[in-house]
Amino acid sequence: MLKETAVRGICSLLFAAIVPLSGPSIAASSENKISVTIGVLNDRSGIYADISGDGSVAAARMAVEDFKAEQQGLDVRIISADHQNKPDVGASIARKWYDTEGVDAIVDVPTSSVALAVSEITREKDRVFLNSGAATSDLTGSHCSPNTIHWTYDTKALANGTGRATVKAGGKTWFFLTADYAFGHALERDTTRVVEEAGGRVIGSVNTPFPSMDFSSYLLQAQASGAKVIGLANAGGDTINAVKQASEFAIMRSGQKLAGLLVFATDVKALGLQRAQGLLLTSPFYWNLNDATRAWSERFAERTGGELPTMVHAGVYSSTLHYLKAVKAAGTTDAKPVLKNMKMTVANDSLFGQGRIRADGRKMHDVHLFEVKKPSESSEKWDFYKLVATIPAEEAFGAEPNPACRMDPS
Repeated sequence: MLKETAVRGICSLLFAAIVPLSGPSIAASSENKISVTIGVLNDRSGIYADISGDGSVAAARMAVEDFKAEQQGLDVRIISADHQNKPDVGASIARKWYDTEGVDAIVDVPTSSVALAVSEITREKDRVFLNSGAATSDLTGSHCSPNTIHWTYDTKALANGTGRATVKAGGKTWFFLTADYAFGHALERDTTRVVEEAGGRVIGSVNTPFPSMDFSSYLLQAQASGAKVIGLANAGGDTINAVKQASEFAIMRSGQKLAGLLVFATDVKALGLQRAQGLLLTSPFYWNLNDATRAWSERFAERTGGELPTMVHAGVYSSTLHYLKAVKAAGTTDAKPVLKNMKMTVANDSLFGQGRIRADGRKMHDVHLFEVKKPSESSEKWDFYKLVATIPAEEAFGAEPNPACRMDPS
């Protein structure tokens, strides 16, 4: 399946490279429509392909259709490419899209190091970046940009959800396995702060290569530390491999707990409920949270061969929809009026409900603390989670803009 995804990603990139597209400003067609080009930039063939990949392209297209773009006077084109989880590759694609292919907005972009690079180029080119896939809270902190909106989740919300709940449940001492790049370090940093605020302490950590297939030596270090909680500051395939190998070493049976700080439904599917049961996780979206999320997810599955959406896919849909509304209202794709409209208008859709965008670019909405069900509690395919608590947006992300963000809020 990954090979097929890789081929599709390469084909998408080649297609994007050869098809002449419109420029960044208003380009009126014969029907006097506004031409809009949106680039979905993500991992199409690697460790994060399942949480973003083709599903994010499907989600963006659903947003265009649900907005009824043609009827609204917009001629929208969706293109896509694989950044291979490499900042230089992602930056090169973003620059090419902006310089020669008329891309107005880039969406998704998992892998925090890539997202930070794309954010900087987007600011330089004065376009729009709607991030759904990356987690680092630095996107609205020390690396904030007036051109970037961080939509779905971030390391601060993950820490305030899973991290705080784990400490309250008795996990007072922590040892981190940290993916050695921007995301992992941000997640360890933000979770450490929450653990210490809640009365716990961190007694050690180890940086792990990204991506990694073998966590055995790192897990043994964590086991030897005697920490009550092993915090997995990683995601996707890294989380799956770490949990599987921890199970093989019987780490949980010895009394230590795993805290999967960023867990997706696709991870639980890969692990199986037998291994994943009891894991706490934080997410603003779950396909079966309510009737509206279920209906949308069933439509999504029809386009993806039965695969249900992750929160990244939901974020791509939601951010694209809000962006298209802003383009329509502004009457242009020029970044400044579009972003101004996005930030002054309530974001409202069936997946996240009503929300606002903070001055630093953080999209505000409630997040949820879930627990993975036991096999005996699951009644259907993909029935993975039970709701533990809903965390208000201000508690999860912070009510005020990140003080590390120095951009002019205007």
